[in-house]
Amino acid sequence: MASKIFFLLFLLFLAYPHQHACVNGDATLIKRTCKNTKFYNLCFSSLKSDPSSPNADPKGLAVIMIGIGMSNATSTSSYLSSKLLSPSNNTTLKRVIKECADKYTYAGDALQASVQDLVNEAYDYAYMHITAAKDYPNACHNAFKRYPALSYPLDLALREDGLKHICDVAMGIIDNLDW
Repeated sequence: MASKIFFLLFLLFLAYPHQHACVNGDATLIKRTCKNTKFYNLCFSSLKSDPSSPNADPKGLAVIMIGIGMSNATSTSSYLSSKLLSPSNNTTLKRVIKECADKYTYAGDALQASVQDLVNEAYDYAYMHITAAKDYPNACHNAFKRYPALSYPLDLALREDGLKHICDVAMGIIDNLDW
């Protein structure tokens, strides 16, 4: 039991790598910004720990959060790609893992596009790209569901939830920008 708890904490540490160090940022702006998101604690700890947050305006805070999402998506894609290297004769599992790695790569690409949209003040397009990034993990999860003999790995479920929550926070910040 203790090893499962340790493992879950370790995975959460990997899913939210930016929340562990704190910098002295503009806590008032960060609190006000995060108050309007679904996941206040994730928002506040992530933004507070980023060294560029003290000089960021609300749009900059959205960009920081999107960057955290890009790191999560890239990390998950790399993690899944590394699983492809492990010796296994289960070609179905390898095919599904490859599909999932691709979906997380697409999520990262969509988040990258949303940053450019924010720069261009195309907030509706930024929101659309973040929504797409949030949905790509569902496609991965559904790929596992197509094969009842395959179980959806707990560590992947945690990473999926992490990316979805990060995207929710970024969308919450964008909701409050002046469109």
